[in-house]
Amino acid sequence: MFRDREDAARQLAERLQGRKLINPLVLGIPRGGAVIGAVLAEELGADLDVVLSRKLRAPGQPELAVGAVAEDGEVHLTAYGREFIKPQTEYLEEERRLQLAEIARRKSLFRAILQPAPVAGRSVIVTDDGIATGSTMFAALQTIRPLGPRDLIVAVPVLAPERLAELWRLCDEVVFLFAPKKFWAIGQFYHDFHQLEDEEVCDILRSFSNTPRDERYPSGAPSSHGQRYLSMANGTSKEAI
Repeated sequence: MFRDREDAARQLAERLQGRKLINPLVLGIPRGGAVIGAVLAEELGADLDVVLSRKLRAPGQPELAVGAVAEDGEVHLTAYGREFIKPQTEYLEEERRLQLAEIARRKSLFRAILQPAPVAGRSVIVTDDGIATGSTMFAALQTIRPLGPRDLIVAVPVLAPERLAELWRLCDEVVFLFAPKKFWAIGQFYHDFHQLEDEEVCDILRSFSNTPRDERYPSGAPSSHGQRYLSMANGTSKEAI
């Protein structure tokens, strides 16, 4: 059980330490993945960016993901979605349109702060606060792979074990802390799993956009516990502990 997303990210960063990463880039899936990504980027001395994908909701069951759509418009359906939703082409296209509109809104908001980071030839870590159905992560990976990363790594604190096989097909490495058999929802593994707002993601992005990586890590080493972005986002002067 994690105290919150920051605690989960620090533990995950320890699992990633020691890997040979080439010009590393961390991509968080907003909103929760932006928090995880910020801590990983600080701990690993990496750049931070976001990758946008959105869950496609089942008819009448908005919490049930039947797939996801990425910002390039490509749809990834779950097995349930392929069997029961795909034949409903009208519903699926309407849901895709709605989620692409939300992606466009977020893209406009976030890209006003931070322009897309180059991906080609880099060690790219894609992260979120957990993986349940995996649909948004799968859609994100299918967007990133054609951009030519040197290696594509998925790193999450917790995931449903049945997602591992498909994840391995879409990336080069999967790094995680827990894959429990009794998995109902990501939030069950966090004491604090509060809903994040867009402005919190914007604050995180501003903290990275305002200072180039070589200035953030003048000695070539990351900060001790990934607290810099928290201080800037909260408008405080809290020191890393």
